[in-house]
Amino acid sequence: MNKQDQKIYIIGAGISGLIAAKVLEDNGYHPIILEATDRVGGRVKTDIVNGYQLDHGFQVLLTAYPAANKYLDYESLDLQKILPGASIFKNKSQKVIGDPLRDKSFLFSTLFSGIGTLSDKFKILKLNNLLEEKSLSAIFDDKEQTTHSFLSKFGFSNGMIADFFNPFFSGIFLETQLQTSSRMFEFVYKMFGKGYAAIPKAGIEAIPRQLADNLQKTEFQFNTKVKTVNDKEIVLDNGNVLISDYTILATAASHFLNQEKKTKWKSCHTFYFETKGKVIDKKLIGLLANKETVVNNIFYPTCLNTVVKSTNELLSVTVIDGKDYTREKLIEQVQKELKEYCNIDAFRLIKHYDISMALPNLQNIKYDIRPSETHFKDNIFLAGDTHLNGSLNAAMISGESAAMGVLESLETP
Repeated sequence: MNKQDQKIYIIGAGISGLIAAKVLEDNGYHPIILEATDRVGGRVKTDIVNGYQLDHGFQVLLTAYPAANKYLDYESLDLQKILPGASIFKNKSQKVIGDPLRDKSFLFSTLFSGIGTLSDKFKILKLNNLLEEKSLSAIFDDKEQTTHSFLSKFGFSNGMIADFFNPFFSGIFLETQLQTSSRMFEFVYKMFGKGYAAIPKAGIEAIPRQLADNLQKTEFQFNTKVKTVNDKEIVLDNGNVLISDYTILATAASHFLNQEKKTKWKSCHTFYFETKGKVIDKKLIGLLANKETVVNNIFYPTCLNTVVKSTNELLSVTVIDGKDYTREKLIEQVQKELKEYCNIDAFRLIKHYDISMALPNLQNIKYDIRPSETHFKDNIFLAGDTHLNGSLNAAMISGESAAMGVLESLETP
């Protein structure tokens, strides 16, 4: 059978599915992607609402991600960099801290911020040097502990953990107690140290759109929902049956395979408000260093260049724990906290995203996976960050490995 005649289906047009298609194309195959929604992206999407560019949740690309460097054209994405620091709201005042080795403007504000002790600042330098020298394989081979345990054992003060590490990394890990694996902390911290957090000028969905635009031999079937997957057979919601030589499940797989063990997910709320002005002068994320607030972090997407030009400022607000509030009560509480702690008048709600599947909640996280490990059974292969760690980098690696797994099976007599 000719390569182009092989029926290789990929379920899911998210990052991992698009990377799997790219690898298969590069090896002469013509895969078919089945996508339940109307466009590519999966959890990485951008909407245009009332003249504003809204990402599905506050998402950034860490430019140091190895897989992203391999598969993305950063120049074409026109990446807008966020400065390496944070604006911390504490006791109704704003303190700016950052990495003065990368941006000298942070030197005095960081030294005199009152965030952390002098010892904490030296420990930051020590941690930077440690992780700069530590390989990714060494990070993911280390014994797991919680991020909070790691920081405490490293010697950071309770104040530094409460005022900076907890709000900053809670917003990344989408949990408020820093129970996420220390492997993930070290990996993300290393990536921040080697590169920048950035957002494409057209929004985060520009990433999957670029990957899709680079596919020349892949067929897309949108608005196509899959019901079950069996060896050589895919049953669609409408009852149609597709015959497949190989299938890559690049989405949450338990539903399709009737598995009892389901992936656990972390959730969050993202609110977008229109505001008259900005209370953060620089291109920085804002953190609320208060355990009692529902608001974790804020960011003005309009501080960056965006394709869509807006009249007023746009404020993104991330809530990790909604405390079982009703939607109306939660919006009211968010607006109250913004006014009380940040002096922000969030006068108009543009959009509320209730994201139930924001990040996979994983134990024993890994950096990569061998192609043979993506082989689930028969001719079915699995991809997605759910098999490694919750990151765009992991989604790319898993998609690549699943495609390589299919290639290995095709080449085996």
